[in-house]
Amino acid sequence: MILSGLDVLLAQNLDRLKNRRVGLLTNPTGVTRDLRSNIDALRAAGVNLVALFSPEHGLLAAAADGAHVASSQDARTGLPVYSLYGATTKPTPAMLDSIDLLLYDIQDVGARFYTYTATLGLALQACAENKIPLIVLDRPNAINGSIIEGPVLDPALQSFVGHGPLPIRFGMTLGELAKFYNAELNIGAELEIIPVSGWTRAQWFDETGLPWVPHSPNMPHLTTATLYPGMCLFEGTNLSIGRGTPLPFEIFGAPFIDGHALADALNALPIDGARFRPTAFTPSANKFANENCFGVHVHITDRNVLRPVTLALSVLQTIRPMYPAQAGWIAATFNRLIGDASVMEKIDRSVTVSTVIASWAAARAEFEEKRKKYLLYTA
Repeated sequence: MILSGLDVLLAQNLDRLKNRRVGLLTNPTGVTRDLRSNIDALRAAGVNLVALFSPEHGLLAAAADGAHVASSQDARTGLPVYSLYGATTKPTPAMLDSIDLLLYDIQDVGARFYTYTATLGLALQACAENKIPLIVLDRPNAINGSIIEGPVLDPALQSFVGHGPLPIRFGMTLGELAKFYNAELNIGAELEIIPVSGWTRAQWFDETGLPWVPHSPNMPHLTTATLYPGMCLFEGTNLSIGRGTPLPFEIFGAPFIDGHALADALNALPIDGARFRPTAFTPSANKFANENCFGVHVHITDRNVLRPVTLALSVLQTIRPMYPAQAGWIAATFNRLIGDASVMEKIDRSVTVSTVIASWAAARAEFEEKRKKYLLYTA
C-alpha cells in the first residue's frame, strides 16, 4: 500500500511535532488516503496547529489562475490563513512569528511552471531566514518521477512560473525538489522530508491508489496534468487552451481555426502517444470567452511514450503557417513558460522540433546528474 507523507507522519512520526506551534502550507490536495483533510487529521491527532498558509488558488483551491487571494481566517477552525498569492508570495517574518515549525503538504503536478514549486522554494527561503524548520510531507509526482522534458530554465527568465534551474518536466517529487532547491540555490534551511511509503518513480498517480483531488480549478484530473507540461505553453499564444470548459489543456482553438484541417495536419505528423480530433467549444472565461471556437481535442494513446513538450511545439509549428495573420504569440508569457527565449523565433523560422530539443541536451544532462543526489525513491 502506498502512503503519502501525511499518512506516514500520522502513523509514525507525531513526536517531532509535540509541544510545538505548527503552521501548515496546504490546499485541498492535502488529504489522507481515506480523504480526511490534513487540517482535521492533524488537529484530531493533538497537533497544535496555529496557522495555515495557502498557495495560488487559495486554501480551497477555488480562485482562478492569476487571481490574487487575500489573507483571511478559516471559518471552520478560526485559524489565520496567510495567503502566499496576494500581497506576498513569500512568508513574511510576521507570518512566521507565531510558529515553531512549518509543514508543507500539497500535491504537485510535476511541471516547473505550476506555481506550487515556486511557493515551495520561497517558503524554504523564508524558513531559512527566520530559523524555522520546514517539513515536507511528500507525495508522488503525479505524472511519474522518471521522465524529464524541456529546456532548463534560463536564469534571465526566472519568475514565479519558473523558479530555479529546472526543465519543464523535472521528474522529482516536491520532497526531492525541496532538497534540490535547498542545496542548489544555497538556501540552507533546516529541512526534513517525510517520504511517500511504497512509491516507485515510474508510477503514475492513478497507479498509487491515492485519491485524486483537483489541484486548482483547471486541473480536474490526471489526463489534464499529463498534457499540462506541453499544453500550458499555449498560454503564450492568442489561442484558447480550454479554460472555462470541462477540458482545460486537453482542447485548444480559436474562432478562426478549421478544426478538421488542423486535426488532419497534426495526425499526419510523427507525434508519439497522441491523436487529434476536431472539436468545437465555447469557453466561459479567459480567451474568447462566450465565443464559438474551433480546434482540436488531444487524445492520449500512450502516456509513457507521449512527450507533451514535443507535442506542443509540433502543434505550434503547424498552426503558425496555417494562420500566419491570426495565430500570434504573447511573447513575454511564452518565454517565461518555455524558459528559453530562442524557441519562439526558431519555430517561426521552421527549425525542426527535433533540432530545438537537441539544443537542450547538454543542460539537461547536467541537470540529470545534479538531480541524482536528491532522489529518494527507486526506479
